[in-house]
Amino acid sequence: MATATISSALLSSDDPARLRDWYASVFDAAVEHVGDEPGYDVVDLDGFYLMIDARDDVTGPAREPARLILNLEVDDIHATAARVDELGHGWLAPVEDRSGSWFGTATDPDGNLVQIIALSEAMVRDAQEASMTPFSGFAVRDVDAAAVFYGDVLGLRVARSDSGMLTLHLDRRTRVLVYPSDDHRPASHTVLNIPVADIDSAVDDLVGRGVAILRYPGMPCDDKGIMRGRQVGMGPDIVWFADPSGNVVSMLH
Repeated sequence: MATATISSALLSSDDPARLRDWYASVFDAAVEHVGDEPGYDVVDLDGFYLMIDARDDVTGPAREPARLILNLEVDDIHATAARVDELGHGWLAPVEDRSGSWFGTATDPDGNLVQIIALSEAMVRDAQEASMTPFSGFAVRDVDAAAVFYGDVLGLRVARSDSGMLTLHLDRRTRVLVYPSDDHRPASHTVLNIPVADIDSAVDDLVGRGVAILRYPGMPCDDKGIMRGRQVGMGPDIVWFADPSGNVVSMLH
């Protein structure tokens, strides 16, 4: 059997802008317009792409919304639920605790059903162990400092295991293991590359949070410290900085 991976979904609506704005607001997601006018919008849900467009044969609310329910795992289900409440389209089933994991089924502006989920750390760990998805890793001197930096400063989803290691979730498919090392020495190369949608705003946010931008001889950078590779045909725009253990990390676009 051929291997298939579901990477996106398409929602059609007679008011695609309203639907787009709801998903972008509730899930704090970036939106990209694809194609020439009228084209369609894509909401980036952590690497899963929700495409929203208009069709002549689609009008009014969803007639059988339970036929297809989007399951979206979120970092902070209570903050997400608050945004659902604020935007006013209600719930089929309010958020509730089910044995340590949280579930709720919201209604979007067209009446489609969206289940938001926050799994317990134990369920996340069991799912990772069962899937055996390939992953990479690197060492740090202080796991607690790394958890704050990668979670609070960089905004990545960070899970901690019982053994004291961290798992960084770059998107729904990509994860990186971070483990402690008492005799840690930073590598001389970049240990982690993080794609971003807008490198200028990402750098502004980093600097605003007190992160120092690194500059290297022979790497022409602008005033922000960004090497504009796209302008000179040298690959992506990229910026480098260090985590609390001295590991070099980049953001690129």
